[in-house]
Amino acid sequence: MANPFLFLEYEPAFEALGRDYYDEVVAAEFPLHILRFRNDQILTQLGLDPQTVTDDHFIEAFGKFESVRPALAMCYHGYQFGEYNPQLGDGRGFLYGQVRGIDGELYDFGTKGTGQTPYSRNADGRLTLKGGVREVIAAEALHRMGVRTSRTLSLVETGEKLYRSDEPSPTRSAAMVRFSRSHIRFGTFERLHYFGRADLITKLLDHVIEYYYPHFKTESDRYALFYGELVKRVATLVAQWMAAGFCHGVLNTDNMSITGESFDYGPYAFIPTYNPRFTAAYFDSSGLYCYANQPWVCKGNLERLQQPLKMVIDAEALESGLDLFDHQFRETYRQLMINKLGFGQLPLAEAEELLKLTINLLKNNDLGYHDFFSLLTQEFCADWQDNFSQICKTEGLPKFEGWRKLYLESWQQLYHHYLQTLSPQQLDEMKARLKRYNPTVVPLRPQIEAVWEPIFVEDNWEPFYSLLKRIKTE
Repeated sequence: MANPFLFLEYEPAFEALGRDYYDEVVAAEFPLHILRFRNDQILTQLGLDPQTVTDDHFIEAFGKFESVRPALAMCYHGYQFGEYNPQLGDGRGFLYGQVRGIDGELYDFGTKGTGQTPYSRNADGRLTLKGGVREVIAAEALHRMGVRTSRTLSLVETGEKLYRSDEPSPTRSAAMVRFSRSHIRFGTFERLHYFGRADLITKLLDHVIEYYYPHFKTESDRYALFYGELVKRVATLVAQWMAAGFCHGVLNTDNMSITGESFDYGPYAFIPTYNPRFTAAYFDSSGLYCYANQPWVCKGNLERLQQPLKMVIDAEALESGLDLFDHQFRETYRQLMINKLGFGQLPLAEAEELLKLTINLLKNNDLGYHDFFSLLTQEFCADWQDNFSQICKTEGLPKFEGWRKLYLESWQQLYHHYLQTLSPQQLDEMKARLKRYNPTVVPLRPQIEAVWEPIFVEDNWEPFYSLLKRIKTE
């Protein structure tokens, strides 16, 4: 049977921009090809029947990288921990191809760990198998939580020994294919500004609007409208991270997508408790990209993006666009947190008060962030309308004493007050909402290590597949 991946209707959208935006490269040849993960949900998004797509098809296309299209290493720069770096670009991956989903949107197949490019510098252009496993887990967990995220299409172990300072070495290698709306980054524009090419910025803006913001295509002020919409998308994305208790770890401008989508999961972590200073990356010694800083950092990255865009867009229009961030973030974060507490809509003042008491409860007690919402979901019942002390019984929580208990009682009383306004049908809807917004399984670091250890020690992949199944279904 012909390989369906090789006969998809690929569109040369990014390729058509020309060589000012990429370099053609060739994938590395690997000594081994073992398919470790395939995402059949994505196949259905592409209009493919998973039953007709074999593991060998995946290996041929996304392990051996057989293709009639050129592989494109995309060019970009970026601010990394506040310092501008012009020595970036796709250093261990490339754009394999672009294809329409059944929803009509254009999607990228972008690789990771597929060999050296002109931007590899002294690196080997490879991806560790553990890094690939971690990215699969992050993307699937965030997708389950409703975060606008890239996903992993495939992960192929490639049989090389790699040496890394942050993993026991030698460690195993892998090639991964990411499925996303676009791999164009803030840094793609920053590079063009670095070279003083307003013409190329204009060309790239037209491309981005045509493919990812087509509703602005015929507007006379389409560039300013695009930026305002991007600001709102990024604010929404960060609100989704914060509600999900997710810390990306490396929010450099080369890791910010021009479509407002989350991608590139390196040293990420889900917070174990509500600690605003929680930092995911061991090398982030100053805590610049800590959990609480994420909204501020992303807004700052949007402000940095204004520098190249000012070559084309009026500065006042850009400032007006950036002004949309705070309201969009706060409104989205508030609503997501109210949803996690089971409510659909609450008046603004009431929603703010409930959110305030919830954060105070989480921050001032030794509560697992995800455990709290999981307990709320599992124990929720109509009887809570009659007795506030039954709400999240303390047997399922750490022992509360003294002033800590006051935080719990204040929260219980307000939660109980709002419950009393609901009808039996609304209580049923609340129960369903709790299950929707609070997954049972959240992959904290210990859980990820627990699935990696059997892989590392005895090549046992069952805990990994079991975790992914639970993430998707519980």
